[in-house]
Amino acid sequence: MISDLKGKIVLITGGSTGIGAATAEAFAANGAKVIIHYNASVDEAKALLARIQAKGGEAALVHGDVMDRSQSKQIVAKALALYGRIDVLINNAGGMLGRKPLPEMSDEHYDRVMDLNAWSVVAFMREVHPIMKKQGGGNIINTTSIAARNGGGGGAVLYAASKGFVSTFTRGMAKELWADKIRVNAVAPGVITTPFHERYSNAQQLEAMRQTVPMGYLAEAKECAGAFLFLASDQLSGYMIGQVIEVNGGQLMP
Repeated sequence: MISDLKGKIVLITGGSTGIGAATAEAFAANGAKVIIHYNASVDEAKALLARIQAKGGEAALVHGDVMDRSQSKQIVAKALALYGRIDVLINNAGGMLGRKPLPEMSDEHYDRVMDLNAWSVVAFMREVHPIMKKQGGGNIINTTSIAARNGGGGGAVLYAASKGFVSTFTRGMAKELWADKIRVNAVAPGVITTPFHERYSNAQQLEAMRQTVPMGYLAEAKECAGAFLFLASDQLSGYMIGQVIEVNGGQLMP
């Protein structure tokens, strides 16, 4: 149990499946009150809520489409109404939205990928900033990717570029928001066995990626959760801002 996470209000975007869901369960197990944002994964969100509550944890659901630029304000307002504060924001919503080589990168595809992965981070940080400032501080943790450093796999370059934006935005905002006692950091997962790769990577691609991992296997989502807990705890990481923690089994050692 990480003692200073008990009672903290944690908002996780894209929290119903994969890394977001595993992280929500980990925070709840440490006594935090978790607000799980979801969009299309209604059944998964309800099942996650039931699992957390069955173990004695406290959680709630908020719905909204982070790709709709009008909805970030509404999602944050719903979250704030639940508990009256937001101590930790985890910007986890994201996705590749299909592998597209350069000739197939339409204007629409570009907008969708950048809105989902980059703009949503800007929007949620912008909405949560005044809340945390008024509270006297908080923690923001962005989910970036190993792709931000290595350029991504075949057809994933736009996704990689959007995550490069997230990593850079994390570092810049860390300097800007510390004046309001808000710590900004990020977690960069490697190849994790989540619905993300079930959707966009075949067995052959996953095996090729596995062979580049020194630890020899592809991690489960729960193996990323500890990095989020660490960065959310002032007790454990209070002197860290602007950092990107790589969780990739040694696939990339920057």
